[in-house]
Amino acid sequence: MSASGSSVPLSPEEEAVMRALGRFLLVVPRALDADLMREQRMSASEYSVLRHLSETPDRLMRMSELAAACDMSLSGMTRLAAKLESLGYLERIRCEEDARGANAVLTDAGLERLREAWPTHLASVRRHIFDHLGDLDLKQLAVAFSAMATD
Repeated sequence: MSASGSSVPLSPEEEAVMRALGRFLLVVPRALDADLMREQRMSASEYSVLRHLSETPDRLMRMSELAAACDMSLSGMTRLAAKLESLGYLERIRCEEDARGANAVLTDAGLERLREAWPTHLASVRRHIFDHLGDLDLKQLAVAFSAMATD
């Protein structure tokens, strides 16, 4: 067994971090979603789709890439994209490189809707996350989270 996978018991501090992280991973996403639903009538998943599309060139992504970016199944993304399309926030078009694939394109209305929801999301993120971090080194924390996510 490698050193990183050793069976050395966790220290009390490590155990406390593990338990707090587990609770955080359950509670905070629900809280962020609830704030968006209450104030914007938009789910965190809908917000995530609009945000990802807004950050890409031409506001366009393959549906499969968008699903992966939003940590959703392709069938789940297809259902969500259909809802957002019915609201006028995105369009689905055939992929030029692969006729079997589809792209999602953020519409002007979708970008405007994202801009409307952004202040609510920002306030929620500050209240549920950053207001609790105090003097922690945010650069170091970001590096640690990134390393965990790619491990």
